[in-house]
Amino acid sequence: MPRSAAQTAALLASPDDTEAQFYEALQHADLDHLMALWADDEEVACVHPGGPRIVGLPAIRAAFEAVFQRGAVSVHPERVRRLHSGDCAIHHVLERVQLHGEAQQAWVIATNVYLKTALGWRLVLHHASPGNAGDVQELVADAGTLH
Repeated sequence: MPRSAAQTAALLASPDDTEAQFYEALQHADLDHLMALWADDEEVACVHPGGPRIVGLPAIRAAFEAVFQRGAVSVHPERVRRLHSGDCAIHHVLERVQLHGEAQQAWVIATNVYLKTALGWRLVLHHASPGNAGDVQELVADAGTLH
């Protein structure tokens, strides 16, 4: 049963909620659900690993429709680094992707950018690049003494 706009907005109360819905939509090849997570803005953009920059909701929909023709995407966020400031949130994510019909997995580095809108937190950018399991490490540099 499709969700109403009010139900979807209630589920998008935080960037984490929107991100969880995004990965769930990928895992179920649910194009309508996935597209409901994007901001209604002509400048939204998406870059698939090794692919070109895709701009606008119609182009993003067509790109994910092509991806889903091969089936659901078994993708799981492994590590997330978060930067949240006001109405904008940026998540750097290490994704573990199980390749279609294969036992091997791939690693992807993704940046997901969310904006707070009247309809809840919405995705405005998903940029993914090939990576490896050591990427997005939880290292924090010691600033040391400046003087």
